[in-house]
Amino acid sequence: MGQPAAVSAKTPKAADKTMFNILFIIGLCHLLNDAIQAVVPAMFPILEKSMGLSFTQLGIIAFWLNMVSSVLQPVVGLVTDKKPMPFALPIGLTLTLGGVLGLAFAPSFSLIVISVIFIGLGSAVFHPEGSRVAYMAAGSRRGLAQSIYQVGGNTGQALAPLITALILVPLGQTGASWFSLVAALAVLLLIYIANWYKQKLALDLPNIKRKETSVTKKSGLSKKVKQSLLLILLLIFARSWYISGMTNFYAFFAIEEYSLSIKESQLFLFAFLIAGAFGTFFGGPLADRFGKKKVISISMLATVPFSLLIPFVPATLAFIFLTITGFILMTSFSVTVVYAQELVPGKIGTMSGLTVGLAFGMGAIGSVGLGYIADLLSITVMVSSIGFLPLLGLLAFLLPSDQLVHEWNKEK
Repeated sequence: MGQPAAVSAKTPKAADKTMFNILFIIGLCHLLNDAIQAVVPAMFPILEKSMGLSFTQLGIIAFWLNMVSSVLQPVVGLVTDKKPMPFALPIGLTLTLGGVLGLAFAPSFSLIVISVIFIGLGSAVFHPEGSRVAYMAAGSRRGLAQSIYQVGGNTGQALAPLITALILVPLGQTGASWFSLVAALAVLLLIYIANWYKQKLALDLPNIKRKETSVTKKSGLSKKVKQSLLLILLLIFARSWYISGMTNFYAFFAIEEYSLSIKESQLFLFAFLIAGAFGTFFGGPLADRFGKKKVISISMLATVPFSLLIPFVPATLAFIFLTITGFILMTSFSVTVVYAQELVPGKIGTMSGLTVGLAFGMGAIGSVGLGYIADLLSITVMVSSIGFLPLLGLLAFLLPSDQLVHEWNKEK
């Protein structure tokens, strides 16, 4: 595959350089990884019909997929903060490849659960290490770099409705096997990234270790940093439950409420997710310019009017509101990751695993709870109730400003 991109970080000026080639490749790998993971909820309407699964069973599948990746992401981040492992990236995607093949040919509910656990394991390894690569390649533009990386993942998730309409509806469950080719491509690209990562690490590791020692060993995490992290996690909780409810169950609501076909309902979901991908991309540069706290606050609260109205408007207006909601809400996605990394510098993988991993974990818990509500009451009640979740964005006003976070770091 040729030699990895040149690694030159010996001068301060070179250290500030943004490595766009690495960012675009890791962003593409993020797209491929998350497109594979998105195949699972995209298959829900197919599995519900072919295997007669209940909403609760579908929620359990989503729970295991997301919970495995979320629980292990902070663990992987903590381990690799202490001992970086460049080649964990292609190894993780190899686990995902095995899970995809299992998913395509699983004849029972239990084997589907086992298959998605393998996909979750691959995701748990990829996300914190992928975020570390984005951080290492960012130079002085951390918000933009994290957005390029995260927009790849959100674009991959947004492709799920198209995957359903174009591949899974005509081919059924076995159509998922085509994504083994996607996983194989990701493995090859990640071998290239791992070689660059290894060379970059050889130059940067001594400096990284010095920073980690000065930040964490000297004083540990202060009470104010812990409180700020808790607030960030609560905001992620609200955002993740809303996104989980829409991603896993809105298609059923649209089919019931608007008498749409499976293909037509997937277009609504695609609008929500692809708009979210654009929002993710713009969120980082906006945060670099106006501040992370402002972007986090606005992205949550500006969503509220649209999220509340979506279940009660005609189909055309619902499509428009879904697009607006997806864009605004997801502008904070990459920003919360960078904000947490700056709260606890020197713990890049741990903070990435905690914030992104928690997003999946909260979505996992939400999937089971929301699926149960849909079975117990109705899909309409469930979709209507989650519209209130973005109101928790009011908590963002309690976050310390970007400048105050920088001052805390200088004090250390």
